[in-house]
Amino acid sequence: MSMKLYVGNLAFQTSSDDLQQLFAQAGTVESASVVEDRETGRSRGFGFVEMSSKEEGQKAIEQFNGKEVNGRNLNVNEAKPRENRGFGGGNRGGGGGGRGGYGGNRGGSRDFGGGNDRTPRW
Repeated sequence: MSMKLYVGNLAFQTSSDDLQQLFAQAGTVESASVVEDRETGRSRGFGFVEMSSKEEGQKAIEQFNGKEVNGRNLNVNEAKPRENRGFGGGNRGGGGGGRGGYGGNRGGSRDFGGGNDRTPRW
């Protein structure tokens, strides 16, 4: 059974191929990827490596966690399953944008007839 590793604090110039070659020192690498920003294509400074077995995954953690690579100390541990963040990700308040929901009283008078007397106009 394979083991997926989180690799953090990567130098921004580190590529997926670099990650693959580095972790191959600890065993068989099934896959390696550096996470990039969708808009800029620039590295976000972390990635994932899948080792072919739990034993090789543990060996990679022991070998590379805290090791300096390209001037940065790597943070390597077993990847945790991604939490389901739901639609849109994160809690953004939703609804009426902090004004008490849709159609609430936003202040001011609702008398559109001019003047502030509250007597009916019929």
